[in-house]
Formats: sequence, structure tokens, C-alpha cells
Amino acid sequence: MSAKKFEDVSSPSLEATDLNAAPLGYHDVDVFGREEDHQIQYKTLTWPLVAVLMIAEIVSNGMLSLPSSLAVVGLVPGLVLIVFLGSFALFTSWLLIKFKMRHPEVHNMGDAGFILFGPVGREVLAFGTVVFAVFATGGQILAGQIALGVLSSNRLCSMLYTGIFAIPTLLCSLPRTLDQLSWLSVPSVICIIVAGVVGMIGAGLHPIEGWRDQFSVTVSTDFVTAFISITNPVFAYAGHFMFFILISEMRQPKDAMKAAYTLQIFATTFYCVFAAVTYIYLGPDVASPSFSSLPLKWSKAAYGIAIPNFLIAGSLYSHTAAKLIFIRFFRKSRHLHEHTVFGWGIWISLIALMNGAAFVLAVGVPIFNYLIGIAASLFASWYTYGIAGAFWLYDAWVYKGGYEAWKRRWAMCGLSWLTLAAGAFICVAGMYVTVKQIVDAYDSGEVSEPFSC
Repeated sequence: MSAKKFEDVSSPSLEATDLNAAPLGYHDVDVFGREEDHQIQYKTLTWPLVAVLMIAEIVSNGMLSLPSSLAVVGLVPGLVLIVFLGSFALFTSWLLIKFKMRHPEVHNMGDAGFILFGPVGREVLAFGTVVFAVFATGGQILAGQIALGVLSSNRLCSMLYTGIFAIPTLLCSLPRTLDQLSWLSVPSVICIIVAGVVGMIGAGLHPIEGWRDQFSVTVSTDFVTAFISITNPVFAYAGHFMFFILISEMRQPKDAMKAAYTLQIFATTFYCVFAAVTYIYLGPDVASPSFSSLPLKWSKAAYGIAIPNFLIAGSLYSHTAAKLIFIRFFRKSRHLHEHTVFGWGIWISLIALMNGAAFVLAVGVPIFNYLIGIAASLFASWYTYGIAGAFWLYDAWVYKGGYEAWKRRWAMCGLSWLTLAAGAFICVAGMYVTVKQIVDAYDSGEVSEPFSC
């Protein structure tokens, strides 16, 4: 592993690191520095607002695929998977936050990649972050298109719905700081909770007749079909690629773990309740997204309430992609902290570019939904799970004595290697399953024409 440091800044030692206190000199080394006299101040987030941002970004359209995952493997195995992957995501959050506290110069996954693997690592992980964020933005725009189509009984071309939804997504992603977006995220979180509750009530009042008489806690299936039940919750937890950026804008980075606990406990609990209730009442043929299996009036109510969440989640993703590039351009520049025409011009251009790319992909690529799966397999599997193991292994090797440190901390070392292996398995198996789905879709004639209604 490379021992290089980003921009030749020495990272704090392991002994100086504590999740209850920022390392000495943290605010002198991090990307935004001391901000007391700056016009634009980024480090203003409190941990409750970071928790809200995390929930708004992660608990969104991804949860609507979870009931169909339970339909694939059964209630008990599906819930066990959701709980296990949520707990696993909390563990990797802890590793990621410890790495950030030891390396305050890290603003995004690209910076972390530079520390671990040098310049190539920076470019690969930064590229992956931007690609995944743009694809995730497109996924939220498609969710908005579905919602608008249901609300209007599909009276317009679906491409028009996509364009209608893309415009407010772009506008909401324009604020320069995440603090401004955090206040928009509060109603976003409320909306997805209420929408989920409405969906569960609708399912309970209109269950599939005779289904509960045939109910089974487990279901036999093949590997490809079963692995979908793994990929859906994996991608429903896929938000770690934003964590470095979020922590970098915290007033007190030492509180980041409080936000992570809040996120994972809420997300895991809500996912389990929503997936189980919806599956139990709507049965093995529940759609993905699950709101589409509800009676029309309940489907309209659930989708209508969820729209603000789809909108803000998409804005957060496009904001993340634009900010990574913006920081790469203007790190240590006055354009980062001042209201300059040039700085605002580049920022607005980047926001327009990220949202424009997401829109074009969503309406112009017939297999875009499958491409989201490929992007998630390639990058989310590592950002949410695998690479966190490398963070611990790197710091233990560099700051604690190399191989001897790994031997002394054999339990953590083993867990870290297992985390890397899990990321690799999800990546390879997820790619295989997604590519097979694409082939099957083409063989069955399900793939539509580009830019079609």
C-alpha cells in the first residue's frame, strides 16, 4: 500500500485520533481550512442535520425494491439479509469515519484513493464517485417520472415527465453548501416516512386474496434470482460515497459517528418494517417499485407524498458529483470561499452538466435501469463495503508497525480482509447478475427505443 499523503500533508497518527475529538491541527489541514473570515462557509453542519442528509439520500426509491427481494427468498432470509447488511454498513461507516479523522485532508473517495493507491487510485475512485452519483441522479429522476405518470394517469409522454422532474432537481442542487440543502432534506425525510406508512396502510387494506393462506417464510430459487435479493438491500444502503464530503462540512467532525448510528438504526428498522408488511399483504408478485402494486388511489397517494424525497435525493447526488469536481478545480483557491463570477459560473455549469447527463442517460439509454445496477455493482459495492477494510489495513500498516500490527490486531485485520472480500464478491456477482438481466431483457423484447415515450 502506498504511504503517500495527499498534497504532501502528514496525516495525524493513530494515537492522536479519537472519534470524540478532532486530531490536533485538523481544521488547518482539511480542505476548507479556517473559515472565520470567508464569505462562503462550508463547515456549518451539526450532526443531526448530517443524519437528516444521510437519511434523505439513502432512504429513498431504493427501499421500494425491498419487498420484491423478500418475494425472491422468503420473509425470514430477506429480513436477515436486510439486518445483516445494515449492521455491516454501520461497521464500514465506523471504519470510514476513523479514516477521515486520521486524514482530514480527505474530502472525497478520490482523495482517499490517492492515500491508498497514489495518483491512479485518486482518478479511479473520483471517476467512480462522479459516475455513480450521476447514475443515482438519473435513477431518482426516473422515480419522479414514474410518480408523475401515476398521478396523471400517464396522459403525457414519459420523456416529458422526466424533463419536468429534472428541472426542479437541478434547481435544488444549486446551493454551494450542504447546510442549505440540509433544511430541504427535513421535509424530504418526513415525506418518505409518510409515503412508506401510506403504502403499508394501502397494502393492509387491500391484500392479495388467498395469498396469506399459501404464505411461506422461505422460498427456493436459483443463484441469479436469489442474488437480486442481496443487491437490492446493498444498493438501498449505498450512500457511503458521500460520507467524506458530508463530514468535511461538519462544524464538529467528531460527532460524525452519531449521525451514522442514527442513519443505520433508522434505515434498517424502517426497511425491515416496510419490506415485511408490504410483502406479507401484497404477496410474491409485488412489483419493484412496490407502490405500483397498490390500488390506484393508494398508489397515487404514496407516490405523490414521496415526490419531494425523490427530488431532494437526486439533488444531493448531483450536488455531490459537481462538488467533487469543483473542489478539484479550486482547492486552496479564493473562488472556493468567495462569491466570484468565475467561481459561480463554474459551479452552475457543473450542476447543469451533472443533471443534464443524468437526464440524457435516463431518457436516451433504453437499458438505463440495468446500467444503474452495473454502476452500483462496480462502485457502490466498494464504497459502501469493500474499501473500508482497506482504510483500516492501510492505517494499521503505516502508523502501527506494518505486518506486526496486523498480527497484534488479528481480529480487526481479519474483519478488514473479509470486508474487502465481501466488496469483491458483491461487485463480481452483481455485475454477472445485471449483465444476465440485460441479455434476458433483449431476448424477451423488453428493451424500448432510445428517447421513446
